Amino acid sequence: MTAKLAPKKVVLAYSGGLDTSIILKWLQTEYGCEVVTFTADLGQGEELAPAKQKALLMGIKEENIHIVDVREEFVRDFVFPMFRANALYEGLYLLGTSIARPLISQHLVRIAQETGADAVAHGATGKGNDQVRFELSAAALDPAIKVIAPWRLWDLTSRTKLLEFAEANQIPIAKDKRGEAPFSVDANLLHTSSEGKVLENPAEEAPEFVYQRITPVEKAPDTPEYVEIGFERGDAVSINGEALSPATILARLNDLGGKHGVGLLDFVENRFVGMKSRGLYETPGGTILLEAHRGIEQITIDAGAGHLKDSIMPRYAELIYNGFWFSPEREALQALIDKTQEYVTGTVRVKLYKGSARTVARWSDYSLYSEKHVTFEEDAGAYDQKDAEGFIRLNALRLRLIAARNARVADKG
Repeated sequence: MTAKLAPKKVVLAYSGGLDTSIILKWLQTEYGCEVVTFTADLGQGEELAPAKQKALLMGIKEENIHIVDVREEFVRDFVFPMFRANALYEGLYLLGTSIARPLISQHLVRIAQETGADAVAHGATGKGNDQVRFELSAAALDPAIKVIAPWRLWDLTSRTKLLEFAEANQIPIAKDKRGEAPFSVDANLLHTSSEGKVLENPAEEAPEFVYQRITPVEKAPDTPEYVEIGFERGDAVSINGEALSPATILARLNDLGGKHGVGLLDFVENRFVGMKSRGLYETPGGTILLEAHRGIEQITIDAGAGHLKDSIMPRYAELIYNGFWFSPEREALQALIDKTQEYVTGTVRVKLYKGSARTVARWSDYSLYSEKHVTFEEDAGAYDQKDAEGFIRLNALRLRLIAARNARVADKG
């Protein structure tokens, strides 16, 4: 970047860890710019106060250090809308990392606008999906903002060079950072993602020491546990009859699911940038929430609306995975999804046992389920079984015509 284009003030997505601390110093030395830090409390389970202390030690003014608790916003405005869609990327992945990136980007851009910064920066590498998610979101929110991705720019291309840079610039290096980390972890209130090193060979089972949140199934309780989740318009609002905030609901379901070994996924996915990668995802609360949401939808959504919603889900999930949360097509799909949730209100009972979360009961004042129509006993005239004959005859008409045509063609041949 030429001096003319070099930023004067940059808002950095800052965790306080070694990599983002190196990026902070690199921005200062490379551009001579003022750096503003943003650290998001997404429920990752780490103490965030040290991030402020490290930033102060590296010369960041206190007014330029932003640590924001976004847990409720994350679940309410990002996780819950996604779960109304029952979104799964490639049929399995609950998008725990993907859905956090637009929120982080939103705050980076907001802080940049509030502080007069002309650029934002992130620590995503040039091989991953996160660089795409951060930068597509930033472009949608502020088309004029510059985005700096040091991993695509600097010559610190090895762990040795990173450590040498840290030592030369008096950046503290934790003892466990001296050697190669056995795997890397990204965590938030929805999930924990572990990748790299011991997980890179998909032919090898992930070692148990990788697990962050979930009790191995073999060590989970031998007694099942039941949890009742209340929904209003597609969003969870209570657990066992107790009204709770969105973040509290997800945190409590994480505890329950983790204890029973629920929500572990060993997954080889297709990254947007073109390569395959293997990760171990732990999403205990999200797995329970998805099962319960499906359970309440079973009795409250009409078949036509439900099947339409299911048909667009893969596209919706792919948009989130690829970083298009702020795109008009995602918003259009969201409007359709939210329309289907108008009567998705009621309660679901889920049984947790040895790695499984299974709906065992569901009820709602808006239920479409009619016992008198499906009963094997006397239905008091609710359904005339003779009507099925005409229904089948009309639906079979085109099949008969196709069969007759094929027989004609075969006779001529």
